[in-house]
Amino acid sequence: MSEKDIEKLIKENNELHTEISVLKEEMAVMQNQLDWFKRQMFGRKTEQTSVILEGGEQLSMFPKNENEKPQSSPKTEETITIPEHKRKKKRTFEEAMCELPVEEVVHELEEKVCDKCGAEMVEIGVEKRDELVYTPAKFHVRRHIVKVYKCTKCGSDPEKDAELEDIEPCHFRKADCPKAMIPGSYCSPDLLAHIIYEKYGKAVPLHRQEKDFSSKRIPLLKATMSNWVMTGAEQWCLPIVRKMIEILLLSEVIHADETVIQVLREEGRKASSESRMWVYCNGKINDKSIVIFDYKPTRKGANAQEFLKGWHGYLVRDQFSGYHVLKDVKHCACWTHMRRNFVEVIPSDKKLHKTSVAVQAVERIDKIYHEESLLKNCTSENRYEERLEKIKPLIDEFFSWVEKLPVSGKSKLAGAISYALNEKEYLYTFLENGNVPLDNNRAENAIRPFAVGRKNWLFSNTPGGADCSAALYSIVSTAQANGLDAEKYLTELFRQPAGTIILPWKEKNSDDT
Repeated sequence: MSEKDIEKLIKENNELHTEISVLKEEMAVMQNQLDWFKRQMFGRKTEQTSVILEGGEQLSMFPKNENEKPQSSPKTEETITIPEHKRKKKRTFEEAMCELPVEEVVHELEEKVCDKCGAEMVEIGVEKRDELVYTPAKFHVRRHIVKVYKCTKCGSDPEKDAELEDIEPCHFRKADCPKAMIPGSYCSPDLLAHIIYEKYGKAVPLHRQEKDFSSKRIPLLKATMSNWVMTGAEQWCLPIVRKMIEILLLSEVIHADETVIQVLREEGRKASSESRMWVYCNGKINDKSIVIFDYKPTRKGANAQEFLKGWHGYLVRDQFSGYHVLKDVKHCACWTHMRRNFVEVIPSDKKLHKTSVAVQAVERIDKIYHEESLLKNCTSENRYEERLEKIKPLIDEFFSWVEKLPVSGKSKLAGAISYALNEKEYLYTFLENGNVPLDNNRAENAIRPFAVGRKNWLFSNTPGGADCSAALYSIVSTAQANGLDAEKYLTELFRQPAGTIILPWKEKNSDDT
């Protein structure tokens, strides 16, 4: 065999090895995708450590010595000291229901005669048993009868009439009566509050409400309810949302996120185009919660820039590059988003967990969350100091480990590592202030009811309708976040003149709704 043939064989061999490596990498990417799709279709959609990691048990929060060799001798059980903590006492049924009205039903013997000997029986005690009763909704018509009065003396006495200006032969007066909430309609504050709460608090779209009303023999059409909802949002809710935005922009920490919404009749855009519903909320450590939804036709970062104009503080957000147009804020990346990328590439075969880089990454991040959870009841100053002492070394160790990982290519693991390294600077920012959380779960939880509702009502008809939905989601979500009965709050609001400002939270030292 000539040297030329040998060189040719070597070249072909190298090319084949390269091709095999490429195919293996592509196969690994496709296998990761297949595993992910299987988990989405058939697996539990959870990121809890006790579910996703080996054995279904919470892994230890203490670091492992990677160089430690297994010992042949039997292991002795180790003991650890758990920090003391206070656990809230669970309320009993009686404590939880103590404010509800009680209906007493007394059961007595009709004939207090002994069925054995025929003698009269004497009461010696009682047994009690409680049950919670649900009363279905009831409808009734509230008919306002306004009586009209006239004065029979006006215009009948020329001498007295001469002393009065603008005297009329007859003077008429009507009894005071609240004006109709929506002129020309039979809408009441109670009814509109119920319709809005059903849609924006319980994700029941108007067409399903129409069927429910019809089953109760109430001929209330979807189009009629839609017009009422628009009127309520524009005249009562939008002024309150504008006031809530003013208060939100005074916050030191703001969370931001966005999700898809489809608007059918948007000028210059196809009905299938994807618009965006943005959400902004204040930080967890606050005396009141504020959640603001803001509809915009695009996902451009300029939308967040416009909303947060003039605000300077800590912005907690995901990796979306559009947020980087905000130059006068301190960007805080989300540790949950970063952790989720590693969770998605954890092997489905738990036998591989011992050598999995993704599992090791999740374990390291869980240690950080564990230390953070111990600081829940600390003051801002103490939390700041404790984070620098206990959490910052764990973060330093995590990134030192990630930067040494020999991973390349287009696999999801490579993407997870790239995400962590690209956001490294912003994943440290929360250490600067004890009031800044280490994740954006606040905004994700706030936007979840909208995502659930979207699966039911699917789209908004017009941009105006999307703006009204944003205002109503803002009001209902904020009321619920502050522990108010949103339907009761809306009923009280709609009983006031349009434009009245009643904020959806309880002010300190106030019993007002």
